Parts: sequence; C-alpha cells; structure tokens
Amino acid sequence: MQDGKYVILTIDDDPDFRQVIRLFLESNDYIMVEAQSAEQGLKVFKETDPDLVLVDLMMESIDAGANFVKEMKLLGKNVPVLLLSGAGDGMSTSVDYSQYGFSGVFQKPIDNHRLLNIIKAKLSKD
Repeated sequence: MQDGKYVILTIDDDPDFRQVIRLFLESNDYIMVEAQSAEQGLKVFKETDPDLVLVDLMMESIDAGANFVKEMKLLGKNVPVLLLSGAGDGMSTSVDYSQYGFSGVFQKPIDNHRLLNIIKAKLSKD
C-alpha cells in the first residue's frame, strides 16, 4: 500500500493497453506502476513491492509472464498475479493456470467489471 491505496503493477508490452488500464485502475482508487517487459517488471516489482500484479503472458518471449512469476516466487513473495492473454478464458478451461503461480486469467479485451471484482476479492484476502 502507498498513501492508503493498493499498488498494482501492470506488465505489458502494449503502451496503449497500459494507458487504458492505468485510467481504469486510477479511477477506481488504485495506484498503478508499470513495466513494458518481464525483466523490467521484476525490477519494478522489487522497487515498489506491489499488492497485486497484472501481467501479459506473451511479451518479449512467448512465456514471459510465466517466467516473471517464477522469478517473483524465487524472491519469496506471494502476491496475487493475474494473467492477461489473448488465450485468456479459453486457457483457463484447458490449463491449470494456478500451477504456474497465477491467481486468475483474463482474456483481452478485458471485461473491466469482472477485473475490478477479482482485484477487490484478491486484495481483501490480506
């Protein structure tokens, strides 16, 4: 938390997506920090200690998002991580995403109402 608000790290290589999600999160009283790659995301994660992470699956490499989660877990952090992907909801029925360390999966384009409900639920478990 920062200034009484939850901090959400968004990692996505699409600057337009990051801008849209920033507007959405900040209008719902969250603080967003961002990164454009999994590598940069790990650095920002270490610097800001966010309460929740939104990460794209495919950025600089096909499984960059999954690799980010592995590295984050090696740091001993247990922060909810929501996967954002074009594979999204279809992936959740064919793959056990929780085995990779994700707390949930969202298909792009994202249903903002559903995302907000999941974020609130994950953060209220603190």
